Amino acid sequence: MKLWEKEHTLSNKHTQLIESFTAGKDKEFDLLLAEADIKGSLAHARMLLEIRLLTKDEFCLIETELKDIQREVKAGNFQIEEGIEDVHSQVEHMLTQRIGDAGKKIHSGRSRNDQVLLDIKLYIRSETEKIVEKTDHLFNTLQLLSETHKNTLLPGYTHFQVAMPSSFGLWFGAYAESLVDDLEMLLASYRIAGKNPLGSGAGFGSSFPLDRELTTNLLGLDTLNYNVVYAQMSRGKTEKATAMGLACIAGTLSKLAYDVCLYLSQNFGFISFPDHLSTGSSIMPHKKNPDVFELIRGKCNRIQALPNELTLIINNLPSGYHRDLQLSKECLFPAFRELGDCLNMAEFMIRQVEVKKDILSDEKYKYLWSVEAVNKEVLNGTPFREAYQKIGREISGGTFAYSAPMKHRHAGSMGNLCNTEIREAMNKLREGFRQKEK
Repeated sequence: MKLWEKEHTLSNKHTQLIESFTAGKDKEFDLLLAEADIKGSLAHARMLLEIRLLTKDEFCLIETELKDIQREVKAGNFQIEEGIEDVHSQVEHMLTQRIGDAGKKIHSGRSRNDQVLLDIKLYIRSETEKIVEKTDHLFNTLQLLSETHKNTLLPGYTHFQVAMPSSFGLWFGAYAESLVDDLEMLLASYRIAGKNPLGSGAGFGSSFPLDRELTTNLLGLDTLNYNVVYAQMSRGKTEKATAMGLACIAGTLSKLAYDVCLYLSQNFGFISFPDHLSTGSSIMPHKKNPDVFELIRGKCNRIQALPNELTLIINNLPSGYHRDLQLSKECLFPAFRELGDCLNMAEFMIRQVEVKKDILSDEKYKYLWSVEAVNKEVLNGTPFREAYQKIGREISGGTFAYSAPMKHRHAGSMGNLCNTEIREAMNKLREGFRQKEK
């Protein structure tokens, strides 16, 4: 059964070959859209009742049966049957089989084009909310570690060269604030996905008196994709925007994973993890490898390629629907689970981290204090350039020494981490991801 079939046609090996190629992995990913498809159909049916394309009795039959199918989906008992093209056909088929002619009316005023668009947007919104929740868990752990270790010093590096004193409070806190900016990007894509395309049909609207504002409210979406042609143009663009948001979080995780791998190595030795959280070597009994963080880095680097992958699918398409867009599901949908897994593992692992104390007592870090020495001279009245040259001469002459305490007090520095302000920014962002009451 296909929504576009006008009459029964006999299958042959050629049509089966075409159908196999064009369907690809679509059924597999369509199962992920089943709950969204039913949610959209419930809103659409309610709207059809309001504009009198359904009677009250017909609507009650449709609503009751759709909710039954919805329960089957949640219980894991829903599947796309052999010979059924996609999730949309399956839901309509089940509805018609169970309630008869009333089920055949559900597609009035709707095209598979706007149906798919809506399903994908609802799915993106739901999966994005899960990512936000997991991101917040990692954020909380990083902030806790930042406060716990705010007075534990750490050497800072630029160009892989010893640079200036830093702290574990700054290091953990930096990644917490990075996640705030990442959610700014993800919130933008969440809002794009919150625009209702239902009622745009195949991209040219409908002669039915559709109430698109009603379905927007019923679905808990923010607003409409107003122009029906643009509603169809948003296919692929919405997925790309979402991929960019996911890629930002992945970028932060990848950088954190790299730092962890670096700081774990014997050449640095700044942090460690319990033995049971690392892996060994088949021939070297001393090895404690950071496989978890290496895989987080690799997986997150792959996620960062997603926006480019989607660009290559959509960038040479004219307006209107094209089958190329089907491939966007294969790119984007698995990324939600993969990024979610990486967030979970990063939070679990970083919670177990063991921080080394007194790192800066090592002689090799003594030049970390050169800027502190320059600043001390300046505070005593020496012009900065003269102070810089004086300390430079002491370093080159082997006479440099520094023992005065540091006084970092400005916003965002070691003595003033601003973790409370960063938490407030995160809380404000999280409010933006809460869908409207339905």
